[in-house]
Amino acid sequence: MTDHNHHYEDEITLRCSRCGKPITPAEAIQTPTGYRCSDCVRQQQKVFDTSQPLDYILGFIIAAALGLLGSWLTTLIRFFTLLLAPAAGVGIAEAVRLVTKKRRSKRLFRLVGLGIILGSLPFVVRTLLNLIFHLSVGVFNPFSLLPLGYQVVYLVMAVPSAYYRLSGSRRL
Repeated sequence: MTDHNHHYEDEITLRCSRCGKPITPAEAIQTPTGYRCSDCVRQQQKVFDTSQPLDYILGFIIAAALGLLGSWLTTLIRFFTLLLAPAAGVGIAEAVRLVTKKRRSKRLFRLVGLGIILGSLPFVVRTLLNLIFHLSVGVFNPFSLLPLGYQVVYLVMAVPSAYYRLSGSRRL
């Protein structure tokens, strides 16, 4: 009976909604418009990957520079980071879109996220070192954790906002 069930799973029971090629449930890829074969999914992805090599460099540099600026602003606006970090992510994404002329690829979106994180590191590290120093001299106040918390909140909110804005996904 087990062999019969295994054989049934390998039977061709579906067709690609794009090209009509017969596919098994194991190889079918579900899309909003039905099941597709891997070849059609790969071809569709190429349509959306329009970035050029310079876009990766410029996108990363812009994201790192604006990520640094956002991280610095976080040290000034503190609590308001909760409200403004998503807007910072969207602003970074729009700056990248402007420079790259709205060209797109998953690799570009990921590099922008990495750029924001790496650009923010100087202020994150400075804040962390300041906290460690205060702990080492025996001066601990629970509120001394807030600056580091704001930096983390900035990154946790700005990076996904930038990614989703660039990718065209509106699920925030």
